[in-house]
Amino acid sequence: VQLVESGGGLVQPGGSLRLSCAASGFTFSSYVMSWYRQAPGKERELVATITRAGLRINYADSVKGRFTISRDNAKNTVYLQMNSLKPEDTAVYYCFAGNVGPSYWGQGTQVTVSS
Repeated sequence: VQLVESGGGLVQPGGSLRLSCAASGFTFSSYVMSWYRQAPGKERELVATITRAGLRINYADSVKGRFTISRDNAKNTVYLQMNSLKPEDTAVYYCFAGNVGPSYWGQGTQVTVSS
């Protein structure tokens, strides 16, 4: 089982990034997918969640209107489009696959928002 995040990096405030999480080794379409983030010295927090067919989506209040989660079950990939980035969005972003059975985490990708 693998969840491999990509797309992180350094961006100026107001900029955009698109994170991707490529899944393998399990039935991707059967899993609710989420993005979490963890800033230095802080607890890991839920950013966004998308259900199996993408019919229900939820966002943390701090990212509503700026971030968009989506998934492509044919490509076994979940995305996080991040616009209007702020310095407080700086964190390691993790992909998470949840189910009633085993759940899986990616290794994380660093997002740094700084001028």
